[in-house]
Amino acid sequence: MLGAAGIGLLVGAVVGALGAGGGIIAVPVLTYLLGQSEHAATNGSLVIVALTAAVALPGKARRGQVRWRDGLVFGAMTTLGAVPGRLINEQLDAETLFLAFSALLLAVSATMIVSSFRDLRGGGSADAGSRPPGANRGTTGRSLVLVAGAAGATGLLTGLFGVGGGFAIVPVLVVVMGFGMRQATGTSLLVMIIAAGVSILTGIAGKSFVLDWSLVLMFAGGSMVGGVLAGRLSQRIPPAALSAAFGALVGIVGMITLARTVAGV
Repeated sequence: MLGAAGIGLLVGAVVGALGAGGGIIAVPVLTYLLGQSEHAATNGSLVIVALTAAVALPGKARRGQVRWRDGLVFGAMTTLGAVPGRLINEQLDAETLFLAFSALLLAVSATMIVSSFRDLRGGGSADAGSRPPGANRGTTGRSLVLVAGAAGATGLLTGLFGVGGGFAIVPVLVVVMGFGMRQATGTSLLVMIIAAGVSILTGIAGKSFVLDWSLVLMFAGGSMVGGVLAGRLSQRIPPAALSAAFGALVGIVGMITLARTVAGV
């Protein structure tokens, strides 16, 4: 239990700093370090992501880094993918589920590292009040289709793998909707709460939401503390640097997860 709380502290630090990534770290940790089954780990990750994001959200909101209306609309759209994603999760065997999850980890790692180096070469990511070059300022026409598609994909990933989807939400909010980086990370927490909540309710309704509540709540407790502390620290560190470090971490976790899944251990 103490190990779960300590590891949760580190996962929460990732969520608080980046507004993303807690779930894709929590799932392999719950499986390989804390002995949970693959499906129980994805269930537990949903609870951890939702609680951690809920605790980290007020701090972001106080700094004016949460755009509530846009976040609520985006979050509502995630239900288009969250429900079918949850139903698919229930039908997949453990090996197939984790092979797909490994592919997701490696894709996210590569994307985040490339994007981060591009931002660093350009002088760092935009702050909360600025918009990157070429960002759309509205959500009409083509951008609306992109937002709806991204929201549905985020919900699908959340329901299927138990991840919050912040790694997908943040780039869409920045590039398509014209958010500054810090506004995007803050608003992504609101979206994660909605997507994870819908996935949890879908699992409960289907009577498939089984997990070790005491272990998960200890993990979540540490994660919530880490989220609050790292949320303050992240204001002093360039977002691109945080993202690059996180991308490298995700890549390592992805390779370990793939190797263990293929080896059947």
